[in-house]
Amino acid sequence: MTAHLPAVPTAAEVTGVCQGRARQGDMATTEDDFAEFVRVALPGLIRYGHALTGNPHDAADLVQAVLEKVGARWAKINRNCEDPSAYVRKAMANTHISRWRRTRRETLLADFPDVPAAIQHDRLENEPVWVALRSLPPRQRAVVVLRYYEGLSELEIAETLGVSCGTVKSQASKALATLRKRLGPLVEGGGV
Repeated sequence: MTAHLPAVPTAAEVTGVCQGRARQGDMATTEDDFAEFVRVALPGLIRYGHALTGNPHDAADLVQAVLEKVGARWAKINRNCEDPSAYVRKAMANTHISRWRRTRRETLLADFPDVPAAIQHDRLENEPVWVALRSLPPRQRAVVVLRYYEGLSELEIAETLGVSCGTVKSQASKALATLRKRLGPLVEGGGV
């Protein structure tokens, strides 16, 4: 069974937020630079978003929202950031955590909906590692994903998330302890 991934915005769609504005000086070059950045970085950003959110649909939404914001300020970001990819990953982590904080609040409904919504299942939904990873708090999940999925060092993770190296170490330690507890038989059997 193959999971259907949502449509990922093209570089032209993402940079469309800048079209229609008056071009001044090298605005066309800036848009071309951003389009090239999106073309190269998009597959990795989608994978990173999937690891952060736990599902491909939310990942695509997260990437699109962050790239729209970044695209509007690309010239400044590209000029001031040594590694724009790290900036975008940090923005994705922060945006995901902010969304999680907003949506974790209880929402009361006066009436139940008449028709239940059709649920599309993620092929990784019942995968033990994904289930355990999704159960981690957002900051711990971000640290684990950046460390073991993206292969960043503790210093790079600290810079990406805007925290200290000590926070990275403690969050990673807590996350790994939780994952070991939840995945005990898999970890001991060499599955993880």
